[in-house]
Amino acid sequence: MQQRTPSAITRSKESILASNAVLRNTYLLLSLTLLFSAATSGLAMAFNTPPLNPFITLIGYFGLLFATQRVRNSGWGIVLVFALTGFMGYTLGPILNMYIRQFANGSELVMMALGSTGLTFLVLSGYALTTRKDFSFLRSFLFVGLIIGFIASIATLFLHVPMLNVVVSGLFVIISSGMILFQTSEIIHGGETNYIMATITLYVSLYNLFLSLLNLFAMFSGNRD
Repeated sequence: MQQRTPSAITRSKESILASNAVLRNTYLLLSLTLLFSAATSGLAMAFNTPPLNPFITLIGYFGLLFATQRVRNSGWGIVLVFALTGFMGYTLGPILNMYIRQFANGSELVMMALGSTGLTFLVLSGYALTTRKDFSFLRSFLFVGLIIGFIASIATLFLHVPMLNVVVSGLFVIISSGMILFQTSEIIHGGETNYIMATITLYVSLYNLFLSLLNLFAMFSGNRD
């Protein structure tokens, strides 16, 4: 029977400690960025800012994402994470105002989506943490799903088909849920060692999950004024 060497055991312990540190820093940064994003969203709602052009939003998002990736190992990475999540929160404000104004139960729909998003994150991340199951097998599925979802979401800007909106929203609920499982698993098993990029992945997953659930709740439970 092959015996493990002390050095192998030490490396294993160091790897576990490193993963725990990444997980701790990710959850701390995620909490702070969510609060900051909520603040910028609230300001956008209070000042009744108009919705940004979807293509401007995409340019801003991908530009900030690329910049963050470039400096992810420096202090500027933290600054750009808050810039990215603050920008995304700002774009969310006009969307929330739209739902609140167009639906008699708009505020209720927003709270339902927010509560469902939080519960989904707690359940999925808790499952990944307690079972420590490796979800790396989802990588290819999520990559393909993101491409399809991105193309389909662009199509909804030109094709005003209600059923297409339902399909796209349902697809993003599945993809976002899968990303939460995948990213948490990657952190636990050492596949993701940069807490800045892990934070961005989880934040974007929560952002997309929230908007997709809100759209589904509005389509099936919304009471238009």
